[in-house]
Amino acid sequence: MHIIIQLSRRLIRMRKSVLAFTALLFIMLSSGIAYALEPTTFGHWFNALYWVLTTMATVGYGDYFMESIPGKLFTIFLYIFGIGLLSLIIGKIIDSMGEYNRRRDAGKLSYSGQGHIIIINWSKKAHYAIDELFSSNPKLDILIIDQLEKHPYDHPQVHYVKGDPTREETLLQASIATAQSAIIFTDSRIDDASLVDGKSLLVASSIERTAPQVHTTVEIMLENHIQNFRHVHINEFVLSHDAISRLAVRSALHEGNNDIINQLLNRRYGEDLFQVEVRPQWHTYGDAFHTLLAEGATLISDRNDMTINRKLDQPIPAEAKLFVLCDDATHLRIKVNYANELQ
Repeated sequence: MHIIIQLSRRLIRMRKSVLAFTALLFIMLSSGIAYALEPTTFGHWFNALYWVLTTMATVGYGDYFMESIPGKLFTIFLYIFGIGLLSLIIGKIIDSMGEYNRRRDAGKLSYSGQGHIIIINWSKKAHYAIDELFSSNPKLDILIIDQLEKHPYDHPQVHYVKGDPTREETLLQASIATAQSAIIFTDSRIDDASLVDGKSLLVASSIERTAPQVHTTVEIMLENHIQNFRHVHINEFVLSHDAISRLAVRSALHEGNNDIINQLLNRRYGEDLFQVEVRPQWHTYGDAFHTLLAEGATLISDRNDMTINRKLDQPIPAEAKLFVLCDDATHLRIKVNYANELQ
């Protein structure tokens, strides 16, 4: 009994790879011994392997069994050591899965995907942003960076990295270089608006230094800090309280237009903005406008220029980025039509 206890302790302390190799070696040797003891019972080595596995798994179908005294003694040996070894392996697998989930919830795992969106600083706004991203693309991978003790959003496609987003190792753990974009929300744990923007600026600078190709959007508290963010080449910025104030004023002055704006802000309802490819046969904005209108979409802007409906006779520049207003089905149909034209 003492020998069995000592052997069990040694097996428990083994590394997973060594234990797996030991188990495989034990199964192969046991199959060879079983076949050598009673070759007529099994007829083939593979049948002996099958018998060893069913015995270790305590299934015991009874289609093969040892008949000789040496064979029955070996079966008892297999009961004692084989079942214990298999149980130990199953325990190790369960422990590994548990450890993986614990490390995932604690934000200690590195992310190895690409094309994901990184959200920095957790808040209610970040929660709404993730909901909106999934309504736009349910297959999207999202990664949160914060210093919370536990994963804040339980979803298989939402990953979490715990750490300081101003540190390069944290950004590398989040695979910032292969990310599609990053959204920096204000840190709600800081009261001073200047300090909040200072931290956001530091995070943006770290991203720009580590992965300048990543599209970065930053929430800003104070309008006079915008020039500082432009200096570090931020792609987009949003004033934290600006949108709410403007919506309130518009609602007071023009009843009903907030419903239109809310449709544009929420991808789950109504129409939405989409970028469309410029087709070779379009020479002027008018060509694009009338073609898209016939397909069910309204051309409204070239980048941030929303006056193109007053210059339909002007040529489309080579660097143009055209945006239309339509629903998901229409946008998909436009993409399919353009793909068919290319073929």
